[in-house]
Amino acid sequence: MDPEKEIHQLKEKIDKAKAMRYKAEVRLEELQKQRQALLDELSKLNVKPEDLDREIEKISNEINDLLKKAKDLLPENLEG
Repeated sequence: MDPEKEIHQLKEKIDKAKAMRYKAEVRLEELQKQRQALLDELSKLNVKPEDLDREIEKISNEINDLLKKAKDLLPENLEG
């Protein structure tokens, strides 16, 4: 292969790698901002990240209980 052509190809690959790196750095920065926003929101709700699964389950159970109570309050002979 012609050395000049090979150098040109290498330069193109380097430029492409630089562009990919830049995009990855921008994406990482965006994700870090999103992560911090989520952590801030959890903090406002007084929920620790490690307790999130437990909190979701607790709220899900509360929703199911409230739905059951609402259904129990409705007359049985209503047609829907």
